[in-house]
Amino acid sequence: MKPTRRHLPEQLFLAAVFLLAIAGFWPIFLGPGAEPDAHQQMHLVVVFAWLALLFVQLRLVSRQDFAGHRRLGAAVLVVAPLLVASTAMLAVHSATKGIVSGRGDPLVVQNMMGPVELGLLVFLAFLLRKRRPLHGALLMATAISFMGIALFFTLLGFVPGFRIEGPETFHRFALAGMTGQGICLAVGLAFLARDYRNGWPYLLAALFFPFNDLLGRALARFDLVDPLTRFLGSLSQGWTFVGGFALMLALLLATGLRPPRSAPTAPMTNP
Repeated sequence: MKPTRRHLPEQLFLAAVFLLAIAGFWPIFLGPGAEPDAHQQMHLVVVFAWLALLFVQLRLVSRQDFAGHRRLGAAVLVVAPLLVASTAMLAVHSATKGIVSGRGDPLVVQNMMGPVELGLLVFLAFLLRKRRPLHGALLMATAISFMGIALFFTLLGFVPGFRIEGPETFHRFALAGMTGQGICLAVGLAFLARDYRNGWPYLLAALFFPFNDLLGRALARFDLVDPLTRFLGSLSQGWTFVGGFALMLALLLATGLRPPRSAPTAPMTNP
């Protein structure tokens, strides 16, 4: 069946996130002096696997191949727990590095909330999967999280007005973050305007960024950022990964999601 143009905006959105992710993480993984560790490499592979899964599922829906969509959807039982677990483990790893270096972790709140917010969107998507448009929007909204982070690094790495060129330009970190948040909010509002009943997950995902900033400022006001960093850094990275995977898998199974059963074979008859 020929694909429809109904989901073209979502396909263009995912393509943009793919390109931004490549641009944003290029300096970290392939730039001069890049030394990505195993945690970052694994997380990047899982993120691209998740985005690829979203894109393929979107193409299947646009072709109205709902049977193929359901069969491939079972992969969420593996990829979604991996996504949440690797994000949680990376948060602990980043906090540990901040403690060892003595510089702390300026993104500790964003890193801590990331897996929680991703897990919430995925859980709601399958809890409400009978409402197909909303189910799809909740899953697609997870890409907003990666878009915001990729925009931040893309601006810092490639846009002259955002590049860090010395201590006097450190304020550009905040400027890049605010600009990325503004773009994400614009995307969220655009999808909401397109479908106010089912487009709100995009805006919700975009609002996670300013919410995390406000939470970080509130913790800083009460001098709780350093204790939070020390707490996260004290956790076992391995057990954090295992716990994050198990919790996300349990939540998905609690929604009734199960691997598709193979069709029963016809019984053999004697000639």
